[in-house]
Amino acid sequence: MRRFGLRVQRWVSEATSPHGVRLVPAVALLLLTGCAAELLRNQPDLAQLYDRSAQTHGPERNPVIVIPGLMGSRLIDETSGRVVWGVFGGDYARPKRPEDARLMALPMQEGVALRDLRDSVRADGVLDLIKVKVLGIPINLRAYYQILDALGVGGYREASASLAQGVEWGDDHYTCFQFDYDWRRDNVENARRLETFIEARKAYVRAESKRRFGVDRPDLKFDLVTHSMGGLLVRYYLRYGGAELPEDGGLPPVTWAGAANIERAVLVGPPNAGTLESVTQLVEGKNFGPFATYPPALLGTFPSGYQMLPRGRHGMVVASGRTGVNDLFDPEFWQRMGWGLASSDAEELISWLLPDEPDAAVRRRIALDHQSKVLARAEHFTRALDQPAEKPSDLEIFLMAGDATPTPRRMAVGPGAELSVIATASGDGKVLRDSALMDERLDGTWSSYVRSPIDWANVMFLPQAHLDLTKDPVFTDNLLFWLLESPRKRP
Repeated sequence: MRRFGLRVQRWVSEATSPHGVRLVPAVALLLLTGCAAELLRNQPDLAQLYDRSAQTHGPERNPVIVIPGLMGSRLIDETSGRVVWGVFGGDYARPKRPEDARLMALPMQEGVALRDLRDSVRADGVLDLIKVKVLGIPINLRAYYQILDALGVGGYREASASLAQGVEWGDDHYTCFQFDYDWRRDNVENARRLETFIEARKAYVRAESKRRFGVDRPDLKFDLVTHSMGGLLVRYYLRYGGAELPEDGGLPPVTWAGAANIERAVLVGPPNAGTLESVTQLVEGKNFGPFATYPPALLGTFPSGYQMLPRGRHGMVVASGRTGVNDLFDPEFWQRMGWGLASSDAEELISWLLPDEPDAAVRRRIALDHQSKVLARAEHFTRALDQPAEKPSDLEIFLMAGDATPTPRRMAVGPGAELSVIATASGDGKVLRDSALMDERLDGTWSSYVRSPIDWANVMFLPQAHLDLTKDPVFTDNLLFWLLESPRKRP
């Protein structure tokens, strides 16, 4: 679309009247505006394109699982029933209150593995809508609703989505599922949950297929649609299933155990090479305007946030002398910078999170131990994702990414450990185009072609921001084509 605009602009600048006079800027603007309006009017008729396919629910059609990203699942406290994340209004958890900060943060304890640090918070559905109250007025912000809407056009029926829209879809809910998960926790742990989730849904769909069509489908596979960090979780699952990372820090064998259950995976805006937004949030916190501000030390208890850090080899973070930070996963570097749980400003929050420990020095030791554990886990996780491996021929991985929004490409660490963006590149505002592709040319060694360890079946770029990618009708059109009509690599 931008190239089209450039061609029009060049043509307008060279156009002349019959008397050889150049067109005035006002006329050029009218022409460009008219062309843009015409482009906006030309949108695909999705109902006409996919109506017949949408009504075909036979056994040759794969059910779909939608997997959100960071902060994409509602969290509730099982003990009290309070909403920990997903509603900004009423009795929601406010991170500026000690008891609420403890609800939101993950537990910290020396000598205990991350997987064993449990609390009473659990996932309670994909966050299709965020409910907010501003001055007492309820407002609904659409989050992952667009993905469910897009799938609904294609006849994929998810039960909770139909209830939210007030639509009765009968008993067609065996075609689409939402995988909710505690996005604060380790992605390897959630890959194990995904494995269990898929096995349960496989048994359910096979029983439905037998009941409806008289077909058992022992080789049933699913298609996946993921957003943002959900793509990292899925890439781990495809490679390793629910296997744990080795205790000795080594790399597990790439078995493609998860790929046995998946035929197609569509990754939307995945931070495959990391994102500088994760650095910013872990150092500066996350502000949701008038609703809530989450301090960096609180976010620093989440293993998942560190698992989206950029790789050192890509040079996305540089020190004040413009020398690259080689290892963003080094705990000593974070302590030296005084970032997150290592910040002197985090002392009060850490005292809230560890109310049974009266000694400030002991509390700091526990916090630094936790930070070291989550950084080590993140480094191990990213090495497992980056390990070269040839995927099975019948697994297809698709990508949709943004490439029209200036996105932080390089960030400098100042003399006071402050962060500043010193270069931008094409992306969706949060994830670089090159990160979504996992383009290894990020390391500065240029070549004509993309160098990615991911064997993409197809790639599409959209001129949209990170949370707007799924709103674009071009997203819906191509997603439905890939799921419903694009030929499969089946026997």
